[in-house]
Amino acid sequence: MLRTFILLAGLTAVFMAVGYMLGGSGGATIALVIAAGMNLFAWWGSDRMVLRMHNAQPVTPAEAPQLYRMVEGLAARAGLPMPALYVIHEDQPNAFATGRSPARGAVAVNTGLLDLMTEQEVAGVVAHELAHIKHRDTLLMAVTATLAGAIGFLTQFGMIARGRGDQRGGPGLIGGILLMILGPMAAGLVQMAISRAREFEADAEGARICGNPAWLANGLAKLERGKAGHVNETAEANPGSAHMFIINPLSGLRLDRLFATHPPTEERIARLMAMTGGAPMAIPPPAAQGSSPWTAPAKRNPWA
Repeated sequence: MLRTFILLAGLTAVFMAVGYMLGGSGGATIALVIAAGMNLFAWWGSDRMVLRMHNAQPVTPAEAPQLYRMVEGLAARAGLPMPALYVIHEDQPNAFATGRSPARGAVAVNTGLLDLMTEQEVAGVVAHELAHIKHRDTLLMAVTATLAGAIGFLTQFGMIARGRGDQRGGPGLIGGILLMILGPMAAGLVQMAISRAREFEADAEGARICGNPAWLANGLAKLERGKAGHVNETAEANPGSAHMFIINPLSGLRLDRLFATHPPTEERIARLMAMTGGAPMAIPPPAAQGSSPWTAPAKRNPWA
């Protein structure tokens, strides 16, 4: 709760700073009102917004019985209610969890992950996401993704206003330069809010939930190698949600590496293997992909 309050206060201050640069004290007041509304919306609806942002489709037991039974069993081991289950039709292997409380938890997995992994590795990844739900990290993750995206939009609007500053009272040159800094600043706030230690904690708890740290370690290795050559266009368009995924979905083509929200995968693997008493495991080369052992629903027409 304290981390969430600090985050909301910080992002609200950024909103007000942009508003002030765009319209003086009146603009700051309007920005404060908008930020208050966004905070309320992010608290109650950010999980649904993030799922829609990544085109996640709900999965029923009839559509993916094997996957559904696995998640249900792992949730029971974790002492959690069955989360809502979603599949994202995305070639990059990845997964994330969301929801403001365990009772409203949701787990989303990419089809690229299901195509790449064994049953045990999928179990390790899902267990990691359930650990985030159990630790109530998901509320902070979803709120951060929503507000960081909103700040990015406001920053773009400010740059447009800056271009018209001479005629319409925009922020001018100094304000435009400051607005250019706000994008990286928002990413920096995300990094501060979502600590790298949280991923280590979720890894350790996920290993306990699935019962074998090596399952998650192998899964992380495949995820790190499997994302090479697969650009997640939705994540690239919404970098404020990158911290939600089990590994960083961004390609690093811009300045994403300056604001990395995940610890090195090799270090995560080494810590997991240390739980088994084994030596650190090197990331293996990607294996040839075969047919998926999972049943996932066909991609639906979003306009139907």
